[in-house]
Amino acid sequence: MSRLRRDPRAERAAHGVEGGTRPRFDLAAAPAAKRTRRDPRAEQRQVTAPGTARLRLDRTQRVPALAIAPERPVVETAPQVRIIAEPAFLVAAVPDAPGGRLTPHDRQLLGAARVLADAGGGAVLAIVPGVVEGLGAAGADRVLVLAETKDFDPEGRADAIGGTLASLKVRHALFAETADGGDLARRIAAQLGEPLFTGAESLTAKVVTRAARGRRVEQRLAPPRLLTIAADAVAPHGGTIHEARTIDAPFPSAEAKRGILAAAFIPADPATVPLAEAAFVVSAGNGVSDFDVFLALAVALGATPGASRVVCDAGLMPRAAQVGASGTVLEAACYFALGIAGAPQHLQGVAKCEHVVAVNTDLHAAMIERAGLAVVADAQLVMPAIIAALQAEEGA
Repeated sequence: MSRLRRDPRAERAAHGVEGGTRPRFDLAAAPAAKRTRRDPRAEQRQVTAPGTARLRLDRTQRVPALAIAPERPVVETAPQVRIIAEPAFLVAAVPDAPGGRLTPHDRQLLGAARVLADAGGGAVLAIVPGVVEGLGAAGADRVLVLAETKDFDPEGRADAIGGTLASLKVRHALFAETADGGDLARRIAAQLGEPLFTGAESLTAKVVTRAARGRRVEQRLAPPRLLTIAADAVAPHGGTIHEARTIDAPFPSAEAKRGILAAAFIPADPATVPLAEAAFVVSAGNGVSDFDVFLALAVALGATPGASRVVCDAGLMPRAAQVGASGTVLEAACYFALGIAGAPQHLQGVAKCEHVVAVNTDLHAAMIERAGLAVVADAQLVMPAIIAALQAEEGA
């Protein structure tokens, strides 16, 4: 392909001004480029208001906009799924997954398992008690669903998980340091006869640490086979979506000798559960005047009743029900605020709540901004409507 050769001297001579000892260029001459050259001084003179000592701009003038190339359409691509076909080893994570959903602590548990698996080409195996959503986004490569049972059987679950760890030769098994996860981890450790590292507060591929002796010293060692992860110790996995392929594993067929003949899970009365341990809290603020309806709503929802500082100062609710930095800091899965504006100390008390639902007449209230679901209405009208809806659902 032939291309005309540029002659810089001829281009310079074409733009030059004749006469004079120093070379000068004629800026009014048309440039050789195809794009029109801007003249900032001319644009400024066009929008400057005449007859003033100070520089003023005439807003009525409009400078012609530069031609802007049309934006290219954004093509949405499907998220890439990471597939580990032949992992070098398996790292098991046993989340609590209450109600078939992952809690923030469960996501941190899977993130810790992802740290150990990615260090040597391994895969994360999530062992769950039923169908759980979002395991692939949380970092699970394989999913093993245990047989669901209606009865509360902690020994049977420990036997099944222990047999799975042995049959699949799992390198590490991680549990959440919670009431259920911690109990399950200790049962499996006793069954397998292996040491258990509890309450890990930091984790890498080479070392795991925890505080000991009243937090005066720090214990450090290489990650063992069995360990429990404390809350907020490891960041959850983010970014790449993993396969989360469901697999089957052989469980021990022989019936183990159990010391417990029968066991049942007895839920606690929400009205007597401390606020710090409650999973669902419904709270009343200054916008609630009928507390009989409020307490009836708490019973209908199966929630623990709480209150704002204004309500407790007025003596309408006990001081133990106060939510906030000066009362109780919650770690509930859901917080339902009725007629609460959202003072800073109250928002500090619900900062760790996973879901927040607010009812308030003020659209710009701080609690409305904090809530994931907001209802701009009078709490006195919303409460009986919810009770009626729950009664109609039970009747149906």
